[in-house]
Amino acid sequence: MSDRKTRLAVILITSLFFLWGFALNLNPILIPHLKKACQLSDFQSALIDSASYVAYFLIALPAGVFMKRFGYKAGITLGLILFAFGTFLFYPAAELRMFSFFLVALFIIASGLTLLETAANPYITVLGDAETATQRLNFAQSFNGLAAFLAPLMGGVFILSGKNLSEQEQQSMSPRQLNAYLAEEAASVEIPFLLIGLTVLLVAVLIWRTKLPEIVEEADTPQQASGSVLGEKNLVLGVLAPFFYVGAQVCVSSFFIRFAGKVADIDEKMAAYYLSGALLAFMIGRFFGTYLMRFIAPPRLLAIYSLINFVLLIVAVLSSGMFPVYALVGVEFFMSIMFPTIFALSIRGLGPKTKIGSSLVIMAIVSGAIFPVIMGQISDLSTIQTAYIVPAACFLIVFYFAIKNSAVKVVKLAVSH
Repeated sequence: MSDRKTRLAVILITSLFFLWGFALNLNPILIPHLKKACQLSDFQSALIDSASYVAYFLIALPAGVFMKRFGYKAGITLGLILFAFGTFLFYPAAELRMFSFFLVALFIIASGLTLLETAANPYITVLGDAETATQRLNFAQSFNGLAAFLAPLMGGVFILSGKNLSEQEQQSMSPRQLNAYLAEEAASVEIPFLLIGLTVLLVAVLIWRTKLPEIVEEADTPQQASGSVLGEKNLVLGVLAPFFYVGAQVCVSSFFIRFAGKVADIDEKMAAYYLSGALLAFMIGRFFGTYLMRFIAPPRLLAIYSLINFVLLIVAVLSSGMFPVYALVGVEFFMSIMFPTIFALSIRGLGPKTKIGSSLVIMAIVSGAIFPVIMGQISDLSTIQTAYIVPAACFLIVFYFAIKNSAVKVVKLAVSH
């Protein structure tokens, strides 16, 4: 395969990291927004994350089987089509102001994102030198970080109204006035999601019409080509680590706006800007972490970062004023390299089992449907600040993975046209 075709493939696949990063990072905007528009509790609003991340568990393995039969390109194209269809459903969901309809739309979007992640994460690791696969994946994931920065920034401008009527104010309104207020809030998602859907469809057409290389995965040894993928010890541990990491990441970001409002008395629009700044730190952290990996082994850097995050979250739980908010910004920075590093370390050396192994790691993302609900319940029973003990505990598991993970023999991969 020529260098020119490899570069084109890397550019197209990297664009997918941006698209799914943008979609997932609108959830922290949708949680406070739909909580208001659909009159939800913290526990109910956390189901927004559940609808998104449960798709990763249900769809990831079928996605791996699909791509094993039809290839990465077919999986990417189908993923983009599902992604677009789900965004279009936001229009009728908003018109009906039906929370269950929103959840269905989010599940369909996430089903498409599952196909994209199952394909793109391993695909980018084999488009080049296997020795630099972790750095290459972190670089591609940096554009996921760029999307994470832009999503809450744009969502804060185009979706959040800044109007937060108290329960007493709502009770003083007539039924017609209240319904008009809630309908206006719900409708603000319609145009943004229609535009996202059209953009995704255009990318789907571009991907389908572009000739991309298919990856031929070869095992180092005959033994590696046979046997159950569950026999790969590093992969099994690598499924546990992203389960707790993604749970922590989603918890930290999804309740950030609510946290900033309750702990530091910041209004929702300003809190959205703080969240955007935090995710800018996340993006910068991706590039900086990729650079650091030239000097520090990825497992060691992962261990250092996970311990730092544990400490910062304890600060967020115990301190007051703006310190907790700044601590969460720091957590975003140090989370930056975690998922791509865990992913790359987990699937290295799988050879022909890479697609299925990738699916298992992606399935672990279901934790994004579980931990925010736990956190929302704790928040309803105590405070949102106390609830941040949940992600703190998760980072201890990531630390364990980093310590236990040892150097793995690098698999040799060939790229064919």
